[in-house]
Amino acid sequence: MQYAETYQRSISESEAFWAERANDIPWFTAPQTILSKDANDVARWYADGTLNTCFCAVDYHVQQGRGDQTALIYDSPVTQTVSRYSYAELMDWTARVAGGLVELGVAKGDVVIIYMPMVPETIVAMLACARIGAVHSVVFGGFAADELAMRIDDATPKVVLAATCGIETERVIPYQPLLNGALDLARHKPAHVVMLERPQAPAELNAPRDIDWASWAAAAEPVACVPVAATDPLYILYTSGTTGKPKGIVRDNGGHAVALKYSMSAVYDVGIGDVYWAASDVGWVVGHSYIVYGPLLAGCTTVVYEGKPVKTPDAGAFWRVLAEHKVNSFFVAPTAFRAIKKEDPECKLLAQYDISSLKYQFVAGERLDPPTYYWLEQHLQVPIIDHWWQTETGWSICANLAGIELLPSRAGSCGVPAPGWDLRVLDESGQEVAAGEEGAIVVKAPLPPSAFATVWRDHERFQQSYWSQFPGFYLTGDGGYQDADGYVYVMGRTDDVINVAGHRLSTGRIEEVVAEHSAVAECAVVGIHDAEKGQVPVGLLLLKDGINVDDESLVAELVQSVRDNVGPIANFKRALVVTRLPKTRSGKILRQVIRKMIDGDAYTVPSTIDDPNIIPELEATLREQGFIDA
Repeated sequence: MQYAETYQRSISESEAFWAERANDIPWFTAPQTILSKDANDVARWYADGTLNTCFCAVDYHVQQGRGDQTALIYDSPVTQTVSRYSYAELMDWTARVAGGLVELGVAKGDVVIIYMPMVPETIVAMLACARIGAVHSVVFGGFAADELAMRIDDATPKVVLAATCGIETERVIPYQPLLNGALDLARHKPAHVVMLERPQAPAELNAPRDIDWASWAAAAEPVACVPVAATDPLYILYTSGTTGKPKGIVRDNGGHAVALKYSMSAVYDVGIGDVYWAASDVGWVVGHSYIVYGPLLAGCTTVVYEGKPVKTPDAGAFWRVLAEHKVNSFFVAPTAFRAIKKEDPECKLLAQYDISSLKYQFVAGERLDPPTYYWLEQHLQVPIIDHWWQTETGWSICANLAGIELLPSRAGSCGVPAPGWDLRVLDESGQEVAAGEEGAIVVKAPLPPSAFATVWRDHERFQQSYWSQFPGFYLTGDGGYQDADGYVYVMGRTDDVINVAGHRLSTGRIEEVVAEHSAVAECAVVGIHDAEKGQVPVGLLLLKDGINVDDESLVAELVQSVRDNVGPIANFKRALVVTRLPKTRSGKILRQVIRKMIDGDAYTVPSTIDDPNIIPELEATLREQGFIDA
């Protein structure tokens, strides 16, 4: 069945479609009710089914005779370590850690916070929670104490699983002082902290609260998988909210397992025995969906990478991993490739490695700008597939579905709507716009399996944030358009749409033009306040290494290029070369912070920022160059 037919059936016969997908999961009790409504009047999938996600992801493969297959490869250039674990080893390890949690009083429905880096124990911790029906909430390692305390108070965990440190290139980031600070600040006091000691940062245990991970796990008795309802929560994952308070996105067990298993074949075209690598972190939704659960549900080998795209040790780091582990499908954020392109513009380091095992290169997390798309296409010689999804959705809203029908890719587009996602583009009054016209991208209810059904302990916020603006439609918060052939173009958050003298323009489109210049490695375009025109765009530019250009001449060229390609109405007249752009740890540029900084508005630096020192540095540069009033 080709894409168009598959997609149409998923919308017109959604219950039958998702009933068939559910047959791919080893249920304890197969669901008879496919789609229903819960007490909050929210659509829920497989409500009368029971299963265990850890069983589906680990034990099932052992039962099917695949116990010797490699389940997990841990590749850590920062510690010079490569380790492999079979499905049988992963099952035994997870069962013991789950037993250790039970001995600490953790039961079905209890919350466990995981504050750990990219090490195998983190994946085992997540699976161990799933094994006993506990709800895990992974907090990105290195989050500030007050941010961690906020999550502790909201999730009220019974136990915290932590590590003494994380490692970024050559920098050791101690976690234990941050955790202790958070526990001091938090009103809720977890009963226990289990601390994984890493040699780079010795543990200082505070008995009896703190427990040494190694001795705890070694002494624990293994436990079996606990059946849970499909609608029981598997995890809470916090995402940024406009109010400053993070939103706890709740993922269920049943719909999550079905959708992720389906996505591995439909979107990524991988299955049993294939090697899949998502170069992300388990602190983000990509890590949850495609480092841990998705690949293991599908019987793949998943790569857990503790390193960076550059400086571990060089810009060939990714190529080494692809070659060494014979990766078939690779998924990473575009910002990683821009970092590689900046250090190795001609991609010369790739010649040192045989990456012929690679079938597809997937990117997501932010817009794939056309220059980076073409650079990847030129050097990798495999399909370059952009796709778009969110923490709230858990898997792709739009993609080029390699496992169904590989459509021709289009630079700047994240593909076509994935099965189950009834996507629309609406204007401010809630009316659908014509093909090619920009508007708010929304999805008609009911959302497909794995999409969130509430915000943890704040369902009113769920309704207000996501469903109130266009009743019956999920507000993605992203703007863009769909062309006449169904391809979707996500141009940025809806507040990245600027109004220049009455003309609504996407800063994403201007960024495309600016990024095409041969000297520009990366850029951010934001709309700032202008007394005459309402808003005007300004650009911050990061140049490629080794480029020596006159800033004034470069800006003049870019102004003319935007004028030629977007039009004079863009009113793009100002740009500034900077040494760094402020980003989150997952690589997203903090455009709202930049905009508010220039406008003189109050702004909050998110805890997810990669390096807080860049903010005063950038503000000083903007002030010195006259972008901020003295």
